[in-house]
Amino acid sequence: MTHDDRLSGVLEHARVVFFDFDGPVCDVFAGLPAPEVAKQLTTLLSTQHEAAGAKAAETDDPIEVMRIAHEADAAIGQAVEQALTAAEVQAVAVAGPPTPGAVEALQAARSSGRAVVVVSNNSADCVQRFLELHDLGDYVARIVGRASGEPHLMKPNPYPLIRAAEQAHVDVTLCTLIGDSLTDIQAAHAAGATVIGYANKPHKAALFAEAGADAITDAMQAIADVLAA
Repeated sequence: MTHDDRLSGVLEHARVVFFDFDGPVCDVFAGLPAPEVAKQLTTLLSTQHEAAGAKAAETDDPIEVMRIAHEADAAIGQAVEQALTAAEVQAVAVAGPPTPGAVEALQAARSSGRAVVVVSNNSADCVQRFLELHDLGDYVARIVGRASGEPHLMKPNPYPLIRAAEQAHVDVTLCTLIGDSLTDIQAAHAAGATVIGYANKPHKAALFAEAGADAITDAMQAIADVLAA
């Protein structure tokens, strides 16, 4: 377990901690693989828009399939998005336990007096379902999932972070996001929040450093330890 020395400083400054969902809290598609979901969504899309279906067949990312569907047609996009949400809810039910250290990090953040908000490109429905399944709802003040019908507002757009800060009644500059993707880093920078890169794969630490993450860790337990200190 390693983390850089800036982790303590970033968390000390934060009044609200934003947790990305897929990665820092849960491996959403651990039990229902993302490529399988993407294929199902692509099949649905292909029946309604052949060209968009052909484009979607080139990706194994369900959220990207949804983006392609929305670009093709709003009504078709909504149908694919509804199917994605249903698949996400199904997926978190078989995703297994939370990310190691995630429960401790959520507990420590809440115990420290900070508000916790889950900010995700996944649906709020699937986040809520996972929190309920694992009795984590008491640690999370709010959930900001993707805005229905508006995939352009997902991270790296800063909109979800700004909305989360508004709902928490705090300036976004007093919030920090824990995320495991470059889009998390980009969204936080655009919003004016600080950001901790959760490098849950070996190559990510260098990517996050290059992208200017305020701190980097390879373990959610490290975040818990700093918050509980």
